Amino acid sequence: MAFDAGMLACVLDEITRLAQGGRIERVLQPERDEIVLQMRTLDGGKRLLINAGSNNPRIGFTEAQKENPQQPPMFCMLLRKHLSGAKLARVQQAGFERVCELVFETRDEMGFACTRYLIAEIMGKYSNLIFTDQDKKILAVLKTVDFSTSSKRQVLPGMTYELPPAQNKCDPLNETEQGFADAYAKADAEQRTDRWILDRYMGISASVAREMAYRATRFTDTPVKYCTAGELWRAFDSIIGAIRTGNYAPMLVTDGEKPVEYAFVALTHYGADMPREEFESASRLLDVFFATRDRENRIKQRAADVLLLLTHGESRIQKKLEAQRGELAECEQAETYKKYGDLIMGNLYCLEKGMTRAELVDYEAWDEQSGSYGSCVVEMDERLTPVANGQKYYKKYTKLRNAKVELTRQIELGEAELAYLNTVFDALTRAETQADLDEIREELYRFGYASRMKGYASPKKNKAPVVMQFVTTNGYRVLCGKNNVQNEYITHKLADRNDWWFHVKGMPGSHVVMLCDGEEPPAEDFTDAAEIAAYHSKATGENIAVDYIQVRHVKKPAAAKPGLVIYHTNWTAYVTPSEEKIKQMRSK
Repeated sequence: MAFDAGMLACVLDEITRLAQGGRIERVLQPERDEIVLQMRTLDGGKRLLINAGSNNPRIGFTEAQKENPQQPPMFCMLLRKHLSGAKLARVQQAGFERVCELVFETRDEMGFACTRYLIAEIMGKYSNLIFTDQDKKILAVLKTVDFSTSSKRQVLPGMTYELPPAQNKCDPLNETEQGFADAYAKADAEQRTDRWILDRYMGISASVAREMAYRATRFTDTPVKYCTAGELWRAFDSIIGAIRTGNYAPMLVTDGEKPVEYAFVALTHYGADMPREEFESASRLLDVFFATRDRENRIKQRAADVLLLLTHGESRIQKKLEAQRGELAECEQAETYKKYGDLIMGNLYCLEKGMTRAELVDYEAWDEQSGSYGSCVVEMDERLTPVANGQKYYKKYTKLRNAKVELTRQIELGEAELAYLNTVFDALTRAETQADLDEIREELYRFGYASRMKGYASPKKNKAPVVMQFVTTNGYRVLCGKNNVQNEYITHKLADRNDWWFHVKGMPGSHVVMLCDGEEPPAEDFTDAAEIAAYHSKATGENIAVDYIQVRHVKKPAAAKPGLVIYHTNWTAYVTPSEEKIKQMRSK
């Protein structure tokens, strides 16, 4: 699923068609390694995203809106200085490399017309973004590369830009049938055909190489000796020819739930159990594929301290609960110790000091067959008198009885704390902005967890939480919390007592409130709100149980943590949420 040279050519073709001649209105840098160029084109506003990160590098138009830092980074400020109002003259790919140049026509500080280059290197962990003048002199670079980083190629302001070192591979766009056949004849007969393509030609991803092998042999792992040069050339030329002619067919492959692969051509080698979807726009495909990945990466980067804190807290509580449950199991011996004490005290007449054990009559064990009482062997301390031995067993009984009560209470508290941490883990999966993460940090700080987060200080003034909002089929507004702070806010501050409250049954999830203004919504709106609650929870699959009840019946226990409520006499709906429907209902 690498962003290969073919996919880059596909995206650049789209940028040329839709944005060539457009002007830059604004430059944004929402992430440390991501730039967004807001443009005005003949087709309206466009947002061109360039990601030079190591995880999801790419270029393409995007519709996703991200929160921007209050203080723009220096790289962003320099691009704003040079590119604000600039015209995108052309975009071009460096051969069949994963390097593209965005050429802008603008004016310098003196007002003279000039050219500026924004060069994107989409090369996995070596991805970078370089800004140069018309002579390719580097003015700024997103990630500097000095001698300590690389001895082969340095990328620093003031230097002249040079392409990355060439690989010892052939350009597939310049390959001929005869050259292909000659090289194939020298290939190792045992080597896989897709592996041979990857080793010989530049800019081709593993999935596209497998597709070439499949089109030639109907298998993806066919060895060279079982495939002729003619068969493989036809498959190779059909895909590379699509790049030459611009006949792209962007396709997304999923496992039924989430995207797993994409390419600029149809991937036919996936089976029927892997649904495939064609896209008219390569940028739209990339938006769909990377939406979840970008959010997860953003959470990992921005909430690393919270995740570490929660992980350690969860591990600590689980170890503590395991030890307490083991001690609680030992408390089951309490009644046995009481029985030993009773037997000793009931048989004092036949006991004396110095005995190590005694077989005593057990008056609670009547044997019907023999018509007599049974016996029980009791261990005794020879240093103690019989009475002292009985008292010793009574003390053990009392200690274990009291411990059982306290351990039961402590286990309940530990399980409640573990359930609370699970709600925070669940809230992290729905955090969309820095403000959402700050609310989670503030919540943990209030309850003594965030004191371990180095350098964290509670904000002086808390802003009103920004919750998710949806509109149902018949126009009813639905509020949905993304964390415990927002859950408490919408349930106990925003909602009217006659509004309807929804929550997935018995699992962590968002509080959802449907605002009714005193009306009784139709059944389909109840279904919509229940689907929103099911989707924004840990529940998965079909027929998810969602409890719903009027807000006036939802209560918060005294001294409870945020988001914890109790309710009775509720109804339960069983729904199967659709991601597409949820996105359509969301208003902000």
